[in-house]
Parts: sequence; structure tokens; C-alpha cells
Amino acid sequence: MSHYYDPEHLADLPRIGERRPELATKFFDYYASVLGEGVLTRREKALIALGVAHAVQCPYSIEACTQESMHQGADLDQMTEVVHVAAAIRGGAALMHGMQMRAHHDREAS
Repeated sequence: MSHYYDPEHLADLPRIGERRPELATKFFDYYASVLGEGVLTRREKALIALGVAHAVQCPYSIEACTQESMHQGADLDQMTEVVHVAAAIRGGAALMHGMQMRAHHDREAS
């Protein structure tokens, strides 16, 4: 393996349950239920998941959610906009955490 993330791990995810199948089954059932059709469409959920995958920076999720978004009919412009939404939210959160820095600074400087 020439890199930290091995793309083949994504296909091997079901093996995570080999030692504790009851826990894996509960998680995968929950995952399928949450991402299935509901008040939001599967397409909407796939796009939300794609944004979250970028926000948490998981290459496996980015790959899987890109595939699912495409499968659900999302185009490249829509997926690109989702990435920008995730970047804006993550960037805003970083800026808001800067208020922690200011508070520490103000306490120490006074």
C-alpha cells in the first residue's frame, strides 16, 4: 500500500462485523433506515451525506457518497455546490472557535 487510505477498505467494510456481528448488524440496519426514503428523498439524503463526508474529511465516505449521489441522479454542479456548503460551514465553525482564542487572550492580557 502506497498511501494511508486504501480504496479497497471501502468494499471490505462489511468485514468490520466479523468479530461482533450483532453490533455490525444493528449499525448497518440503522444506517440503511436513516438513509432510506423518508421525509427527505434518498437523493437529498445522499447530497447531505456527501457534504458531511467532506466536513469530516473521510475519503471513504466521500467516495461512497459521491457514488450514491450520482446513483440518485445528482449532477456534478449539485455535488460541487454541496462541497462548497460544507466548506462554508466548516470555515465558519473555525472562525467561531477563534472566539475561544480571543477569550483566552483577553483573560491573559488583562
